[in-house]
Amino acid sequence: MQALLKFTQFVSKTFALWAIVFAVLAFLFPAEFKIFAPYIPYLLGLVMFGMGITLTFNDFGEVAKHPQAVIIGVAGQFIIMPGLAFILAKAFDLPPDLAVGVILVGSCPGGTSSNVMTYLAKGNTALSVACTTISTLLSPLLTPAIFYLLASQWLDIDASAMFMSVLKMVLFPIFLGLVVRALFKKTIVQVSQITPLISVLSIVLILAAVVAVSKDKIVESGLLIFSVVVLHNCLGYFVGFLAAKLFRLNTADSKAIAIEVGMQNSGLGAALAAAHFNPIAAVPSALFSFWHNVSGPILANIFANMKNQK
Repeated sequence: MQALLKFTQFVSKTFALWAIVFAVLAFLFPAEFKIFAPYIPYLLGLVMFGMGITLTFNDFGEVAKHPQAVIIGVAGQFIIMPGLAFILAKAFDLPPDLAVGVILVGSCPGGTSSNVMTYLAKGNTALSVACTTISTLLSPLLTPAIFYLLASQWLDIDASAMFMSVLKMVLFPIFLGLVVRALFKKTIVQVSQITPLISVLSIVLILAAVVAVSKDKIVESGLLIFSVVVLHNCLGYFVGFLAAKLFRLNTADSKAIAIEVGMQNSGLGAALAAAHFNPIAAVPSALFSFWHNVSGPILANIFANMKNQK
């Protein structure tokens, strides 16, 4: 068990490397990875189930202690990132499939890796966990609604079908995880230590499947969409930090908000795009999944050297 835990820690710390390796392999050998495409919703469900079995009531304690900070974080998540995505889609005159893909990843809740990055940045980790949890629980309502509002000018959007998809892919697995944790608490405490390994494997396979089915389109528009994804992510960090400071949050809280806003649940974006649109619409989410795990540690290192002031 100890060896497995060490391997889990190693894989978690080197996630960006595995993302690159599998993305390259999927690009070179698409046929071998296309077989995972139909299983994208189930792979995402595994990630969300892992989140469910690690949740405790203490994770919601930060909401009661500092409601203003949590509200700012969650509001920033669902206002800043979708807004930036819309502006970038217009500014770069993106084709419809790519435009909806960028807006879709922008409309998703916070990614779980933001919690680790906030910890490394010496930010308020409890606030980060609370924001991720609340934004994820709100995502069945807010993600389809915001996405419909911003993206329907490019393509026809079935918001109700997306609502059901998010419910099945996000809320149901989390609820199942909570139930399993309640029933088998002692066993789950041990098992939950290896959930990061399962999550990394699942996200990497989602990324590889998207690259495999969209290889031709990536070749055609790879540099353009990668530039948009990098801008989207970095502007999210910057505007998120500014918004937190505007509302007079302390530095530790501002670090958490910046990372929370900038890092998305790109696995959900890829799963929804693959389920409801042309496979190319999932490419922004796949690239975001890779890029924010490169930019996150860089920003965490910068923030870690920034003194926390009240």
